[in-house]
Amino acid sequence: MTEPLRVLLADDQTLVRTGFRLILRADGIDVVAEATNGAEAVDAVRRTRPDVVLMDVRMPEMDGLEATRRILTGTADAPRVIILTTFDLDRYVYAALSAGASGFLLKDVTPEQLTAAIRTVRTGDALLAPAITRRLVQRFTRRGSETAALHRDLTSLTPRELEVFGLLARGLSNAELATRLHLAEATVKTHVARILAKLGLRDRVQAVIVAYETGLVSVGADEAARQPTEETQALLGGLPGDAPMDRAPQHHTR
Repeated sequence: MTEPLRVLLADDQTLVRTGFRLILRADGIDVVAEATNGAEAVDAVRRTRPDVVLMDVRMPEMDGLEATRRILTGTADAPRVIILTTFDLDRYVYAALSAGASGFLLKDVTPEQLTAAIRTVRTGDALLAPAITRRLVQRFTRRGSETAALHRDLTSLTPRELEVFGLLARGLSNAELATRLHLAEATVKTHVARILAKLGLRDRVQAVIVAYETGLVSVGADEAARQPTEETQALLGGLPGDAPMDRAPQHHTR
């Protein structure tokens, strides 16, 4: 029997925590702890070891961004973090995604969307489509030698991996990458997994951010490259990048 999903709620508003707790418990998800600020959240994660943390951005004493950094830094079995916010284009959300958060939710999310999001990130998938991440990148991206060095050098990637990385950052799904590069989709998935592993990235959302911040992809450049073909669009039946995001494998061979 599968163990119930364990969630930690971090928000300084009692009504928000109460509402989310009722929704989650009604869907069979355990709320193992609650926190009213970032410091409490960090401590609660260490004590309760949840699968997923719902983290508000703006809290007293320690904000959700700093708490996310502390929770995800240097811990192999860290929980997945979903950022809670009022505005989708939020500088704090962008910084949290850069720090390793698996996505964000607006606070007016429906109960169905909330529980689905938690189950999605628990499996290791990222929550956002690359197209949404690009909107954040285009508004808040910061480039420079310091940022590039932070995300390692891209010379560890092969020419083909660099090509895949650039198209991935423009929002193409695996199916669209396969069509564009005339490769099998399984081959594309292998390339994406190797890119994430070589650069030490948790998922495809972080990959989009790194591609822009290191200058591999420029804001507003090569707009046509990110557009799917009509045939691919019809096959997908939706917007590019709306499928669950790839993630780095737990184990890989070089």
